[in-house]
Amino acid sequence: MNNLILGLYAVSFAAAFVVLSIYHMHMFQLNSYKPGPHVHWLKEHLGSMTGRVLALLVSMVLLLIPHPVCQVLAIVCNLLTLAGNRPKKAKKPLVYTKRVIRMFVTEGILFLVLSAGGILLCRFLHPAFLLSLPVIGILVPFLILLANFINRPVEKSVNRHFIREAEDILKDMPNLTIVGVTGSYGKTSVKFYLGKLLSAKYNVLVTPGNFNTTLGVVKTVREHLNATHEVFVCEMGAKTVGEIKEICDLVHPDYGVITSIGPQHLESFLSIDNVIKTKFELADAVPPAGKVFLNYDNEYIRQKQLDKTVVTYGAGNPDCDFHPYDITVSRKGSSFKLDTPDGQTYEFSTKLIGIHNVVNIAGAIAVAWELGVPMRDIVTQVRKLEGVPHRLQLIPGPTRLIIDDAYNSNPSGAKAALDTLDQFEGLKILVTPGMVELGDQQYQCNKTFGLQAAAVCDYVVLVGPKQTKPIQDGLAEADYPSGQLFVVNDLQEGLQKVDGINAHGAMKVVLLENDLPDNY
Repeated sequence: MNNLILGLYAVSFAAAFVVLSIYHMHMFQLNSYKPGPHVHWLKEHLGSMTGRVLALLVSMVLLLIPHPVCQVLAIVCNLLTLAGNRPKKAKKPLVYTKRVIRMFVTEGILFLVLSAGGILLCRFLHPAFLLSLPVIGILVPFLILLANFINRPVEKSVNRHFIREAEDILKDMPNLTIVGVTGSYGKTSVKFYLGKLLSAKYNVLVTPGNFNTTLGVVKTVREHLNATHEVFVCEMGAKTVGEIKEICDLVHPDYGVITSIGPQHLESFLSIDNVIKTKFELADAVPPAGKVFLNYDNEYIRQKQLDKTVVTYGAGNPDCDFHPYDITVSRKGSSFKLDTPDGQTYEFSTKLIGIHNVVNIAGAIAVAWELGVPMRDIVTQVRKLEGVPHRLQLIPGPTRLIIDDAYNSNPSGAKAALDTLDQFEGLKILVTPGMVELGDQQYQCNKTFGLQAAAVCDYVVLVGPKQTKPIQDGLAEADYPSGQLFVVNDLQEGLQKVDGINAHGAMKVVLLENDLPDNY
């Protein structure tokens, strides 16, 4: 191989390596930088991963043939790999955090060492050593894992520094009231509702967006908490046992809210008992003088015995301390009544829809009441509540009304969303890719979802033929008409199907239930 061909091959391969690295770093980030789940993901997507490097595999064969045409074709294979893996528009794009940049630097050093070694050996010993380059490209996912392993001591040191800074900030605010909120689902909604209710009396800091990991909480404390804040509402998320405790050890909550327990993230928790144990790590951290607020509509929570002061809320049990009743839900919102522990009855109205939103509001009311917010102010704040994006959010249009429930679907929430859809007049259409991360319950939960959808929906649009097979089985079991079922490849195609449905003058009411991230 002459120097020109060798140079062109090296440059084209380097470009292909870069785009492959960006893609796999993106997937590693979506898998929370956790090697175990990421390796599992790689196994699950072995077919598509092979497709991404198929041209590199072909180039390996071509490089074995000492002919200029084959060498040029090997360069073409690199260019095909570059084109096939170029970054595309993502639902949640790669965030170039300092950690990601450090991993790219380490991976880049590994690449330079390995590829330079391969080229030098090819140049001075034997042309077959050039095969090391496509091998490096094929092994990009494992180079990222290796870079992550090499960087671990640095990352741990950086994280410890940030955690100590956050701890010092919190220690300097002994009068700050801290409310922890966790649950398999509903925690983000309750967090935002509670922040709004408490703001009638206090200067409140709420963890932004879905910042609910230890480092997300650390970032919130370091960048947003200041001496004027009186209450800190801290969302706490977890995918494995001990992660809630880790956050509690940092913030030391005075109060805790557990919104729900279910099979969410069962793939990483491995059992529902582990989910229960982890969520109640928040209750364990609440001091004797504090209180734990529990959603008694949830059977797992209801069965748990605590040696703490407990305040209960829920729509399904009149004996709850905070029980919303006379609930009405319409296109314009929801209304309900609620009795406080002092025997007073209050009427509430909100722009939010769905009974589970009413229950979430009841949980926020319970905490706000405990923290001394006047009930007249709570009533006013409930009326002002805005929907959390992608959680039963109404998006009106001239010919269709979208109920956007696209964030992080779960069996309970999906059933509640269908119940909400059922209360609307018009042509009822479900668009969904189904639910994920439910472990060994995933097939049955999605099949049940299909059975439930069959009883409510005039049309069903399923996103992803393979992913939605359990829902298809549920619809088939319910004898759902095949002419009213569409299976598409992506959400955009699904919405085009919705536009093509003839509603005969009726309003199309479209429920968007879940929207899977780019690693599905």
